[in-house]
Amino acid sequence: MQNPVVNVMVKAARAAGNVLIRNMSRIDSLNVVEKARQDYASEVDSQAEREIIRELKRAFPAYAILGEETGASGKSRYTFVIDPLDGTSNYLRGLPHFCVSIALVENGEPTDGVIFDPLRNELFCASRGKGAVLNDRRIRINSARELPGSMLITGFPPRERKRIGPQFKAIEMLLEHAEDVRRTGSAALDLAWVAAGRADGYVEAGVKPWDIAAGMLMVREAGGRACDFKGRSDKILDAGQIIAGPLRVVEAVQKTVQESGWLASFAPPPLRPDATA
Repeated sequence: MQNPVVNVMVKAARAAGNVLIRNMSRIDSLNVVEKARQDYASEVDSQAEREIIRELKRAFPAYAILGEETGASGKSRYTFVIDPLDGTSNYLRGLPHFCVSIALVENGEPTDGVIFDPLRNELFCASRGKGAVLNDRRIRINSARELPGSMLITGFPPRERKRIGPQFKAIEMLLEHAEDVRRTGSAALDLAWVAAGRADGYVEAGVKPWDIAAGMLMVREAGGRACDFKGRSDKILDAGQIIAGPLRVVEAVQKTVQESGWLASFAPPPLRPDATA
């Protein structure tokens, strides 16, 4: 039997998915805003998030909310972390790779997650210690997979362009062994695909909690590992970095991130000689 909170999250995700599908026929007329440089949101994002919050608040009024569009509200040890449309740029161009992502986080760690791909009607669910499923069928990553021959996914967020050089160096080094490195445009759905064995690893910087909270739980419950660029696994939602996949792939990618200088690019700049403490 599914966790009751997951049932509510599924209902909320499907309601948001209906909003996304209904509005696909009018993409050209949607009101789109640029939240930051090359970071866009549409009226559909806001509509979908309102649907999600309505369903969640009806069942769990005391829980806090962290939404990509509406920000943080409420105080509780439990927080619903919401991305109503992960892959907005894809959606606005008619590219069929986007999803709804909802996670329940307790004291900084995701305990339950739902990722819904409304175009394919694929529903990914996970609960801590209970495994991960796709449309009620158990999913597992390929735990024997290693970096040679693997297919990896990454991303290039606008807020991380200043580190694009070290990232390209890391990708160049990864491609000496990996079969391919792809960029598909939805961190949440990409992580769900890693959990389902459709990709062998994910690495990205500049991610926000709503991008990865549900997806990292999916990977872990499917038998994989999720960590930040330093290899830390605990409470990494605010780290802004993620590496996820089978253990051996994650270890190899994390080593490459260090050797390429991508990790070092996050170090604070040295103090000027005349700077005061």
